[in-house]
Amino acid sequence: MLKSTALLFVVLCFFSIKTNAQIADSLRRADSLRVVDSLKRVDTVKIDTNLLNRYRINISKFRLPIPVKPFKVEPNLIPVSLLDYKVSYWRKWIIFGLNFNQAAFSDNWAAGGVNSLALSGNFDYKTEYQKGSFDYTGELLLLYGRARNAGSESRKTNDRIFFDNKFSSQLSKTWFFFGSVSFESQFDKGFTYFDDGVTPPALISRFMAPGYLTESVGVEYKPSKVFDLRLGTGTARQTFVLDTTIYHNQPANYGVTPGKTFLNELAFQAVAIFDKNIATNMHLNTRYTLFIPYARLPENIDHRLDVVLTANVNKLIAVTINGTALYDKNTSERIQASESLALGVIYKFP
Repeated sequence: MLKSTALLFVVLCFFSIKTNAQIADSLRRADSLRVVDSLKRVDTVKIDTNLLNRYRINISKFRLPIPVKPFKVEPNLIPVSLLDYKVSYWRKWIIFGLNFNQAAFSDNWAAGGVNSLALSGNFDYKTEYQKGSFDYTGELLLLYGRARNAGSESRKTNDRIFFDNKFSSQLSKTWFFFGSVSFESQFDKGFTYFDDGVTPPALISRFMAPGYLTESVGVEYKPSKVFDLRLGTGTARQTFVLDTTIYHNQPANYGVTPGKTFLNELAFQAVAIFDKNIATNMHLNTRYTLFIPYARLPENIDHRLDVVLTANVNKLIAVTINGTALYDKNTSERIQASESLALGVIYKFP
């Protein structure tokens, strides 16, 4: 009897819990349905928009007048002087070189040899002014060197003063009208040495003996910065021999009549200049001058060729080769030539 009562109690509890769960689930579903139904009924009131438009205010009728000015752009110039700009039409180059050579031998040196000492220097200054169609070019070249061997006096190895000024005005892309003035002479005395060892050296040149002053007017052809050709149809050259005793050892006296110090000649002159870096750290400068006097025979044409080849070892050390070939009947019947090779210090600015 007790077992039946307990079993009945368990069954009633089970059905009671199940019934309560069903009732709670039904309540939740009813609440969710009421929320959805309330959302659907939101904003369901109909409004007549035509009626609202009757009460709309037309803003354009009450708009305030705004004056409209035309838009104008005006340039505002800034004074250049306030920027402190400086324009330079000048360009300058300076090359200075010093070459030294020395050799020494002991008294018992079996192979033989002579102690020697040689020193030479060169100074090359170039400047250029260019503005518009006007151009000025100036060059000052100074060369001097001496060498001495043991048991003999020192002798000159190089000696030249050259100063050139050229003014030009551009006619077209490659042609210019030019006028130039150049001066050439030497620093020191020049001698002729004899092999007999008895006859003393003979003086044949010195400063302003000879000296040359040349004025030229003509046209210039300049197709590039490395090449320049001048054709001076109106050229005058003055030859100075201020030492009147030179002619004793130099019979031609450089074309000047013995006893006189001055000779003026009118001529045609052509000058060709080539100046370029031909390889890495290698520079070539050549200058050829042709001088044809109008009053002399064609065989008296003067030629001069100067060649300078510079190879830079580094920024300060360079090898320089100078060569000159000259034909001037007033100086010698044959072609004259000189050559020098030197290793030394060279300074270039900029």
